[in-house]
Amino acid sequence: MSRWGGRLAKAAAALLLGGLLGGLVMLGMGRARAGDGTPPGTAQAAGTTVVVASKPDTEGAILGHMIGLLLEQGGVPVSYRIGYGTTLDIRAALMAGRIDIYPEYTGNAGLFHAVPADPAWKAPATALARARELDGPQGVVWLTPAPASNAWAIAVRREIAGSNRDPTLEDFARWVKTGGKVKLAASNEFLMNPLALPAFEKAYGFTLSQRQIMIVSGGDTAETIRAAAVGKYGVNAAMVYGTDGGIAAMGLKLLRDTRAVQPVYQPAPVTRAEVLAARPGLPELLAPAFEGLSQDALQALNAQVQFENREPRAVAETYLRGRGLLH
Repeated sequence: MSRWGGRLAKAAAALLLGGLLGGLVMLGMGRARAGDGTPPGTAQAAGTTVVVASKPDTEGAILGHMIGLLLEQGGVPVSYRIGYGTTLDIRAALMAGRIDIYPEYTGNAGLFHAVPADPAWKAPATALARARELDGPQGVVWLTPAPASNAWAIAVRREIAGSNRDPTLEDFARWVKTGGKVKLAASNEFLMNPLALPAFEKAYGFTLSQRQIMIVSGGDTAETIRAAAVGKYGVNAAMVYGTDGGIAAMGLKLLRDTRAVQPVYQPAPVTRAEVLAARPGLPELLAPAFEGLSQDALQALNAQVQFENREPRAVAETYLRGRGLLH
C-alpha cells in the first residue's frame, strides 16, 4: 500500500504541477461541484449535501467512509466519491469545489506548495502548523490528524525484535554494525532515493551491503512484507509504509524512526473554509475518531480490508462503534 502509488513519479509531478492547481481553478476548469451545482467560492448552505471523497487506496477508503458516517450521524446529507483519484486529482477537485472533504497526509502539503525540504515536515506539530499556514490563504482547512504517520519505514520479523516492545532504527543499526544476519527486501526506489534508505543509513550510521539486500521490482510493499514474513532467500526485514496493514498481520514489527529522518505523513480530514463556515461543528465531530488512530490501530484496520476481505465502510463502522462514536 502507498499514500498515492508511484511515490517518486508523483512527487516529481507534484513539484512541477502543484503550483498550477490554483491556477487551473482560477481559469475555470471544473467549475461545477458534484452533487449540488454550487459554484466554488459560494458560501455553502447548511442543508447542502457534503461530498466526501478519498484516494483509491485501502486506507483512504476507510478514512473517507469514517468521515461520511460521522457526518451522517450528525444529520449532514452526504454524497460519496470514494476512490476519486490521485493526490493531484483530488486536491484539484477540492479546490474547484467538486468535492468538499477528504483525508490527506500532512507531508503532502510540502509538495502542493513546492517546499518538500522544509524542516517543518519532520515533526507532527510543526508539519500540521505549516500545512495550515500554507493552505489557509487558499481557503483550505486541515482538521485534527491521526497520531500515526504513513512514512517510509523498515519492519523486521517479530522474533528479531524479541521482547523489545518498541524497537527502533537505532536498534537496527546496532544489529547491522555488530554483524547481525540482516537481509532487507526493498524496491530500487527505496534503495536509491536520497530521502529513503540512504537517509536512514546516514542518520543512524550503518551501511547495508549488496548481499544484505533483495530488490523487489515494482515497489509493492505487500511483496516486501511477504518476503520477510516467509523468510524468502533469508529476508528478515522489509521496506514498508508506516500504516501498512500487512505489518502486524504478517508478524512483523515496525522500527521507530527516533531521529525523524522521514517527513511526517499524518492523515487528516481536509476541507474548504466555506464548508466549515456552514458547518462549524465539523472539527469536534471528526476529531475523536482521528485522535484514536494510532499506528497500530491503522495497521489493524487496513489489514481487515487487505487480509480479511472486509469492506472499507464496514471496517470504518466497526471502529467507530467500538469507540462509542457511532450509535
